Amino acid sequence: MESIYYVLSWACHRRCRHCYEARFRPYVRGALEAVVAEAENASPRVIAHLPDDFTYLDLDAPCDDAPGGYRRRGGRIILAGGEVLLDPVRERVLYPALEALRERYAGQGVRVVVQTTGDRVTPAIVRDLLARGVWMISCAGMDDFHVGMEGQKRQPLQQRLRDMFDAEGLVDSALRSDERNWSGPPDDRPVYSMFGATEDAWIGRIWPRGRAWQNSLSKATVGDNFCNAWSGGLNFLRRGYSGSEVSIDPDGNVYPCCLKTKRPLGNLCEERLDDILDSLVGHPAFEAIAMGHPERMGIAHGWSVERFLEESRITKPDGTPYRNLCIGCDRFHEQVLGAAIDELRTRRLGTLEAAE
Repeated sequence: MESIYYVLSWACHRRCRHCYEARFRPYVRGALEAVVAEAENASPRVIAHLPDDFTYLDLDAPCDDAPGGYRRRGGRIILAGGEVLLDPVRERVLYPALEALRERYAGQGVRVVVQTTGDRVTPAIVRDLLARGVWMISCAGMDDFHVGMEGQKRQPLQQRLRDMFDAEGLVDSALRSDERNWSGPPDDRPVYSMFGATEDAWIGRIWPRGRAWQNSLSKATVGDNFCNAWSGGLNFLRRGYSGSEVSIDPDGNVYPCCLKTKRPLGNLCEERLDDILDSLVGHPAFEAIAMGHPERMGIAHGWSVERFLEESRITKPDGTPYRNLCIGCDRFHEQVLGAAIDELRTRRLGTLEAAE
């Protein structure tokens, strides 16, 4: 894989109106312990079931002298939340995960990114992250939807963050959130980035998910194909080559995109990611997602493109008409693809049991 986006925990200190997942919110007492314990128990099994070889051939970097004809690079894993720097998530989940990843992928050049809202970063935490092999600290809360971050209000925090990062030797990656090329500086120094749900970012239209959907915030149209973009479903099956990425939830469920399909592809607490993805190769629906054409995912099942586009219509909670391909994808999963996913999982687990 080139990239894995792993959501470690649902715990967050914010309840943003534009959030794509309603489970990202503050938890207290027993509820906090439950979400932390879920992540703490699942994380070792998830990491154990990630690919043994976490490298890929970069199709944007031809190299005649290299095996395979392209430059081989170490993959990237993004550890996100919620807010992974919250106590006790940081100590009980994030730091052990960082240590396990460093041990598992020693020598492969795998880069680890910690994604945070930014307002929980301290100099001591920066040093802790660097000591555990973190390559990038990515601050994702720089937008008008985060309370206290509106407009010019976020500039003092951004400056404090830059001062902290500069003091510890991190370099500004100058990476836009809609860019895929995360190659970094030539000397491989650790880097930082800052972004948010702004109009110039690929999430600027706001996904039809979570509280963003509940609050009718999505401005996406049927012409906004979230699937055909980085961190959408595009190329998720192109394992071993550039462009491949999947998303993982705290319970181990794996999806082809950060937005998350209506049903997970499988669960990494019980089976390997390689086995899950191998079982999907050649399946018309999943190949359509991987090609960035979700409107074609139902053709082999009797859903024409015309029907898919019609199924993409819905009314937002505020009563206004809405149309987006994600809605059609949801309905196809509900009506057709969910059963196929269950059948594939049953086959995989049956094969695994027979092998044991």
